[in-house]
Amino acid sequence: MLFLLLLLSIFTYYVVKRSVAGITRTPTWLLWLVMMIPAFVLAFWSASDRADEPFPIGILLGLFILCPVLYWMLIQWGRIPQKANGQDSTRKSAAAEVLKAAAEKAAIPPIDKEEEATIQHCFPWSVYYLQNIEYRPQALICKGQLRASPTVAYETVRENIEANFGKRFLVIFQEGLNGKPFFALVPNPERKKADKPPRPDKLTRPGLAIGLFVATLFTTTAVGAFINGVTEEALQGDPNLFFRGLPYAISLLIILGIHELGHYLTARRYKMKATLPYFIPIPFFLGTFGAFIQLRSPVPNRRALFDIGIAGPMSGLVVALPLLIWGLANSDVVTMPENASLLNFEALDPGASIALALLSKLALGSQLTIDSAIHLHPVAVSGCLGLVVTALNLMPVGQLDGGHIVHAMYGQRNGAIIGQVCRFLVLGLTFVHGELLIWAILLFFIPAIDEPALNDVSELDDKRDLWGLVALTILVLIVLPTPGPLKALLF
Repeated sequence: MLFLLLLLSIFTYYVVKRSVAGITRTPTWLLWLVMMIPAFVLAFWSASDRADEPFPIGILLGLFILCPVLYWMLIQWGRIPQKANGQDSTRKSAAAEVLKAAAEKAAIPPIDKEEEATIQHCFPWSVYYLQNIEYRPQALICKGQLRASPTVAYETVRENIEANFGKRFLVIFQEGLNGKPFFALVPNPERKKADKPPRPDKLTRPGLAIGLFVATLFTTTAVGAFINGVTEEALQGDPNLFFRGLPYAISLLIILGIHELGHYLTARRYKMKATLPYFIPIPFFLGTFGAFIQLRSPVPNRRALFDIGIAGPMSGLVVALPLLIWGLANSDVVTMPENASLLNFEALDPGASIALALLSKLALGSQLTIDSAIHLHPVAVSGCLGLVVTALNLMPVGQLDGGHIVHAMYGQRNGAIIGQVCRFLVLGLTFVHGELLIWAILLFFIPAIDEPALNDVSELDDKRDLWGLVALTILVLIVLPTPGPLKALLF
């Protein structure tokens, strides 16, 4: 508990400092303390003499409502006014704030009358009737009336801007707070590097990726040996027992690696710069905190945002499902103990998840009864973790994969609303899956608004909308416990 609380504290401080430290004078430590109050209260309760009693629901909900409100009030109390053309610009849209952040290191160079006329000619009246240009320190905001499809309008304007100004500007197409789309021209951070692109080895850093992979293989093998029943004393007597952890390690790294490789290859398909997958090794817990890639280019449109977001979970799931089924088939059925749960690998409750119940029945058949739990094979452990990782990534919040998916499907503002609702639904789900409490708390610290794509107006096609609904359905099947009638039918 103390270790998880420490990790949560570090993560929360990092998020607070990165997200609001530049827009408010309120001390970062105070904002961090306010957002950590629910976690501290729960930790003290768990360490007290009343740990066996359920925490009062009213107090818990009150903390999760009051603390975010107090957090927002403290930000507003110390907010730093931002000037634009001599006037307060703090009421700019969220999209404009993102544009400012994207160009914070370079201001828009002065535009003369001739260049302004050239910009106006880049907006044909038949696709986007330009009405006025607003000058901001980091962007030129071009407002008007959309007269063609968003895709045609964006591509036409972008091509015209590039033909006249080269790599000087990034062309961004956003939807304003009034629902009307507008264009923004921001400094292109790559314009100085246009003639000298970075070397591939500096971008991907294969040496770092390989080194982290080897370190993670070692830590996960050590954890896998422990899962396989190898004690420290036995390992000292026979070091070869260490290799009993390889089935767990290899299967888990395959699942995580394919997940990130799905993101990487899709990003490369859209000609976006991205790092190789980086694994995060730790010498305890699961042996790893997962893996990640970094995108070094802006996302061109919502279609690319959707494809990159959904590629990871679906790719990982394609590998995790057969590994999980094989591992379940080689696992042992035991009597259901009181502490059986979704993440108890010595006594896993198959009814804790609809998807897990269906897969367990498929793999074990008549061996599994309503009073049975499963002592998982090491490969089944990694497959089960793959299922959980898929569900966590599919949560439709902020910059998680699920957040990208709902943003691409429903737009940035609607995606943020869905993310806010999801936070409270997951918090309610912790009363069924107590092991998700840490994740429920973390969701409240992940910014609800996902970063926009360059063309954030063009909508998805029907095929992608369908795949998005499939992904959200998979999320529901993994996180929801098996209903009583279905459990009776299966077991």
